[in-house]
Amino acid sequence: MQSAPHSSPFEGGLLMKTYGCQMNEYDSDRMVTLLAKTFGLETVEEKDDADVLILNTCSIREKAQEKVFDELGRWKKWKAAKPNRIIAVGGCVASQEGNVIRKRAPIVDVIFGPQTLHRLPAMMNEALALREQNRQNKKIKKKAIIDISFPEIEKFDNLAAPESNGVSAFVSVMEGCSKYCTFCVVPYTRGEEFSRPFNDVLAEIETLAQQGVREVNLLGQNVNAYQGIMDDGEVADLAVLIHAVRAVEGIDRIRYMTSHPNEMTQSLIDCYAEVPELVSHLHLPIQTGSDYILGLMKRNHMVIEYKSTIRKIRKIRPDLTLTGDFIVAFPGETCDHFKETLALVRELNFDRSFSFLYSPRPGTPAAGLLDDIDVHTKKRRLQAIQAMLNEQTAEISQKMVGTVQRVLVEDLSRSSIEELAGRADNNRMVNFEGSADLIGQFVEVEITQAFTNTLRGKIVATPEAEKYANQQIKQL
Repeated sequence: MQSAPHSSPFEGGLLMKTYGCQMNEYDSDRMVTLLAKTFGLETVEEKDDADVLILNTCSIREKAQEKVFDELGRWKKWKAAKPNRIIAVGGCVASQEGNVIRKRAPIVDVIFGPQTLHRLPAMMNEALALREQNRQNKKIKKKAIIDISFPEIEKFDNLAAPESNGVSAFVSVMEGCSKYCTFCVVPYTRGEEFSRPFNDVLAEIETLAQQGVREVNLLGQNVNAYQGIMDDGEVADLAVLIHAVRAVEGIDRIRYMTSHPNEMTQSLIDCYAEVPELVSHLHLPIQTGSDYILGLMKRNHMVIEYKSTIRKIRKIRPDLTLTGDFIVAFPGETCDHFKETLALVRELNFDRSFSFLYSPRPGTPAAGLLDDIDVHTKKRRLQAIQAMLNEQTAEISQKMVGTVQRVLVEDLSRSSIEELAGRADNNRMVNFEGSADLIGQFVEVEITQAFTNTLRGKIVATPEAEKYANQQIKQL
């Protein structure tokens, strides 16, 4: 347990509440590390044990802003109970609605965007100083400290070194988006695409590997648009990065998400033949199976191009598991357009995908489109695609029964301390009996049962057991 610096103004801990995507999870982990090193803050589960509350928000779905204000309303008494308590709101809602939060929620002390989280300690100190000035001079009207600018790579240059809390880790390699799909707020909340330097990414992954990480998930809003500058001035794309990550000692499984169909280059497709560490699982959102609606969304590709990409990869990896995102009832979508989406889902056999009713996001071009689809029709379409996706997911799980899967053991099972839990290549969680000393190893598990969200199996081989035993002897 890390002790708090003598100068820390906080007696309690940090309560972090994270909403949204893996990028937000990654950002939250980095904030936890940053605030532990700066103030000695330790994460807590109960609000009464906390002196700092951070809401790391997401604005992809409708009414995200109101959900933030509802959440803040529940923290008024908590804030009033101790004078030094801090409430900070970060993430995409903060980036999009920072000034609105400042006006509507006076209990908020700090408002920061996804690219300014590294400035959080300084902003918190500034907020505490302003509060003290206000206490001494009642005429001063306290306002939240706000920074929702886009300093880009400065964020990564100023964050603390990564610290692993398991055998699998997220690594952000790029942020932002320059695609400007008509429905999406990401370019406005996270800025345009920018990639971290190639060597910076590798250095982070090497550090994580030294801490026992075996699997990395490369993250970005459009991760396959990665263009990292190398020391010689050349630019590395995601395929080059994947080959380099493969060479890092200790890293034996590679994932990446989220991708855009337009960035699935031939060199990236070739990775499925050249890099066995790259999993046979691809998350590639298409949003709709209708070329007409793709045009309205400004996706800049056609369905046949998407199908061609999947066919090329499945020719290399016949067992590829495909997941995606689908927006249902986009303005202008007819029954025939929706049937095209269902046909695509059926043809490509999507697994565990996300589907949502279209929700207009303020400031996006699609927000001005006429929404003439009635609520009943919207809900009926959503139920139809979700039923198909659930059926396909169940079939894929059931077909795994009797097969032997390579599973990375992550931890003890949540359901039983006598069981272990790990993930197969296709991201399925598998529970099985085994000893805790297998955590961090790849084991071979025969799948015996399939459930809605998990699988159950039995270990049939532990190919790394001898290597791990030798490592432990050397450490002694």
